Amino acid sequence: MGRLTRRAFALAALSAFTTTGAAGSAAPAPAPGGAGRGRATAEMRGMWLATVAGRDWPSKPGLTAAQQRKELTDWLDLAVRDRLNTVVFQVRPTADALWPSPYEPWSQVLTGTQGKSPGWDPLGTAVSEAHARGLELHAWFNPYRVATHADRSRLAASHPVRKHPEWAVEYGGKLYYNPGLPAVRAFVQEAMLDAVKKYPVDAVHFDDYFYPYPVAGQSFDDDEAYDAYGGAFTTRAAWRRDNVDKLVKEMAARIKTARPGTQFGISPFGVWRNASTDARGSDTRAFQSYDEIYADSRKWVKEGWLDYVVPQLYWEIGNSAADYAKLVPWWAETVKGSRTRLYLGEGLYKAGASGQPAAWSARAELSRHLTLAKKYPQARGHVFFAAKDVRTDRIGAMARVVADHYGQSAKPPR
Repeated sequence: MGRLTRRAFALAALSAFTTTGAAGSAAPAPAPGGAGRGRATAEMRGMWLATVAGRDWPSKPGLTAAQQRKELTDWLDLAVRDRLNTVVFQVRPTADALWPSPYEPWSQVLTGTQGKSPGWDPLGTAVSEAHARGLELHAWFNPYRVATHADRSRLAASHPVRKHPEWAVEYGGKLYYNPGLPAVRAFVQEAMLDAVKKYPVDAVHFDDYFYPYPVAGQSFDDDEAYDAYGGAFTTRAAWRRDNVDKLVKEMAARIKTARPGTQFGISPFGVWRNASTDARGSDTRAFQSYDEIYADSRKWVKEGWLDYVVPQLYWEIGNSAADYAKLVPWWAETVKGSRTRLYLGEGLYKAGASGQPAAWSARAELSRHLTLAKKYPQARGHVFFAAKDVRTDRIGAMARVVADHYGQSAKPPR
């Protein structure tokens, strides 16, 4: 894609499995109730606002506090303009913070220097300004990514990895906290819960990164941790999944204790397992997050640990390896009977982008997704990746969604 996003590994991994699917581009009729006045039934209408490497915000490091604040509130105003009701704001992109944290340094995306104060509080401002506009603010944390490079000397002197070098693993030219260390799991929870305790965020949100996406020819070096803590497991893969499960289960409980009423949601990779591998899996032929990144997203739903799940369904209707029209009913069936609400992650960034399957050149593709999802009562809304694409809207795909489906305002489900 020519730029770093939180989907870079996922898309690269899937590319080996996917081929261009044939999908029609005929425009759908406007959804019933899509136009007119009043308020629609409660549904999630969200957008991700990514900060890693300045993906969406801020536009560049080193802006003044006033400039950064203006850009941030402009994004909130954009959400209001398109009748969205939720902004998922990335506040801990690389084991650093967009609020004054006693655990980790200020994020370098703000000033260009990790650990340097920007002179204001972005998370605190985002919460208050979002609420003033009637928006929910979901605080998006990446639990284990330390840096998008492998040079420890570039980390702030106060960075936890400087104090505990054994906590970090170099892999694929990047640095990650080791999920297999109980001390790491305890620390990252404390670091994230600090924000929950300080601010009335509407939700804690994790993305799809726990263990990193595979890099060809490399192995994630957790031998010592496995030797020390993996004795009860028959395979390293089972131990790794258990490490991730523990983080999810413990955070679910601790969030409710720290601030009752705060939700917990995760946006996992859209394919859990293929049916050819596991009869419980989806009719897909794609990268399997259960096996490759040790994310048992189905279990998190079935165990009731999540308030909501937002699978990243960034494929077109008719994709031969991962068909949106097959994944929506699979996820709807997965959440049926659980306490977990289902929202669908939408790949707006693909609409009109070069190198994408032909379906993404059709202005109506995303609107067709929302029309299809209405057939499944478990699908309670959509979240769009990402903010910059909502604003740029290269071929008017987002404008078409708004015209066809967001004619009325709506509150997010609770």
